[in-house]
Amino acid sequence: MNLTYHEAILFNSNVGGGSYDIWLYQPFTGRTMKLTQNLGAEFSIPYWSPDAQSFTFIGKNNMVFVFNLNSRTWAQIDQIEPYTLLSWSPDSQYLAYVKSNRIVIYNIYAHTSGSIVQYGVTDVQWFPSGEAFLFAAPDEAGNTQLFKINRDGMNKQQITKNTEGPLHNVRISPNGEFALYTSPGASISLITTVNLSTGVSYQLQGGPQAKNYFPEWSPDSSTIAYSATDIVNNQYVSLIQTDSRVGGQQKTWAVSTCFSTPLSWSPDGKRLAYLSGCNNQEQADEIWVIDLNSPNNPIKIVEAKWITSLQWSPQAHDVEPYKLFLNQIYRVSFYYPQNWRKATEERFEGSDGFFQISAISSEEEIHAVCRAEAFHVLQPYGTNPRIFPALVQAQEACFIFPSEDQPEEMRNQAALIVKYPVPVVIQGNTYSYFILWADQDHLISLVKTLTFI
Repeated sequence: MNLTYHEAILFNSNVGGGSYDIWLYQPFTGRTMKLTQNLGAEFSIPYWSPDAQSFTFIGKNNMVFVFNLNSRTWAQIDQIEPYTLLSWSPDSQYLAYVKSNRIVIYNIYAHTSGSIVQYGVTDVQWFPSGEAFLFAAPDEAGNTQLFKINRDGMNKQQITKNTEGPLHNVRISPNGEFALYTSPGASISLITTVNLSTGVSYQLQGGPQAKNYFPEWSPDSSTIAYSATDIVNNQYVSLIQTDSRVGGQQKTWAVSTCFSTPLSWSPDGKRLAYLSGCNNQEQADEIWVIDLNSPNNPIKIVEAKWITSLQWSPQAHDVEPYKLFLNQIYRVSFYYPQNWRKATEERFEGSDGFFQISAISSEEEIHAVCRAEAFHVLQPYGTNPRIFPALVQAQEACFIFPSEDQPEEMRNQAALIVKYPVPVVIQGNTYSYFILWADQDHLISLVKTLTFI
């Protein structure tokens, strides 16, 4: 499946002095490309989805944008405070973030959201199970603590017993076993890790000035990289350092000419990317990479004014084996679970789901076609189906999801209708729309890989 961008770095820059936008650098080719157009802001930080098919950021007018790398299309989903942490669900279908004392859970495909009210909440993020959240919030005494709560808002548990001020930059480890945070503020910033099952904490030694910023977990959850501010020849620099998650193994790998710099681990955990090129305490205009196996030779990979953030693509995960479905008559292809078996040329089924394809001949606009399907007289989606407009492969589309009273024999059927880029002719008839029926649990993953041929 050629739909991932592993080994790529997203960064925020206003190259040429224009608007800030998100750019992509591919180390294997050395190519740099601009992905957004006048959507970013100086504070924008890109966050990759776990499947590396999308990213999200807070940009212009404090709007949350989601950008799909396959279709090169974007959606605007909410307006929130700058620097709010955005956290992807493990299945890349939901975003979690904080807004107005609530944990918001947003489905980026159905464009629906739910929320959990939590006073003073910050830094919400998913556990790897996808069933719970980690977040920071004040306890009854007003001290900031780490908490765990189920995604349905139930079973809230306090993890820490902090009495020493606010917690910042809370980050859960990729395996969900540890978390880290900085405290107490900006002038003095110390890194502490917490074992989430025992509550035991460890404070890392950090740099010589006690100014440690932008801590990031390694992909294997064993190590933390961070930027440690120091003074050399009366100039601020930042030391690129790492330490074990329980401390005691501090190493300095490189020096950035910036007061502090965000860092990002490569997917294999063998390299670190960081910003440099801050002259007279201005912003960075360089991205450097250091190979931890060859630490004497950091390499400058990007030079562009100005760069404010970066993130390397995520670690590739083993996924359920898929096979390619390709139909020349309906002019589509997509991937489906390989254990599903062919029932007809247009329908495949498995014990856990199914799909079926067809086409619709209609002169109507997309919204009318979608309503006609959703509210068919036989009520295949129940009495109150939900219709959500969408863009698929840059084409007008809609999702149809069933209501709870859908007939059981429909096997949880949902649908996608999308306008063909060019109408197709099948047995002498012209069809303007493609329709994909599938069980609700698999529809989104099928659509993610849909391509017109």
